[in-house]
Amino acid sequence: MKILVVDDEADIRKILRLLLQKQGYTVCEATNGTDAVGLVRDGGIGIVIMDIMMPKMNGVEAVAQIRGFSNIPVLFLTARSLDADKEEAYLSGGDDYLVKPFSAKELLLKVESLLRRYMIYEGKNKGEGRVLSLACGIEVELDSKTVRKNGETVSLRDKESDIFFYLLDRRGQTVSSGEIFEAVWAEKVLPSSANNVMVNMLNLRKKLEDDYQSPKLIKTVWGKGYRFE
Repeated sequence: MKILVVDDEADIRKILRLLLQKQGYTVCEATNGTDAVGLVRDGGIGIVIMDIMMPKMNGVEAVAQIRGFSNIPVLFLTARSLDADKEEAYLSGGDDYLVKPFSAKELLLKVESLLRRYMIYEGKNKGEGRVLSLACGIEVELDSKTVRKNGETVSLRDKESDIFFYLLDRRGQTVSSGEIFEAVWAEKVLPSSANNVMVNMLNLRKKLEDDYQSPKLIKTVWGKGYRFE
């Protein structure tokens, strides 16, 4: 599996290269967002580890461009730790976020998790299976976890897909943002956790609902959480 490391700091790229190669991954590198977009477009990349602050094109801009042609998993690895930075990164299409300085173990766990989900949800064609029909023209192939709207396959990012199927499994129940965060991110709930859930929920509704501002599929239960109808 080839991993693209994008960072303008040579020391960071070296640390990541040695760490990932020790785990058996092949590593290629880029020093800016422009080169990263080109390498992903060329194909053969399994996951991108992306810094934000870089010359020519920053990481957020690069991921926004990548999302125009690829669903490849992206892990942001950056020194920027404000909630606003994280929100911007997720809105651009990032799948996960890790702040420098980072734990090597946590980084590897996140990489493995993103790759596993990508292979399951995006990389494997499991064929036709049981189909569940929902509101807004949504159909779900339960065996392959494929989601379609009006006959067209809906491209869901990892966290969006995880949230969707977590709520679908609890259809009719009200689930809090904290419960969703702990289940999907597998991390302890923090003050910013609700924002992460909210951003991914907004993206999910935009892809699935006929009118995302008046959702019929995944409804907000004010003060309590969300409920899949």
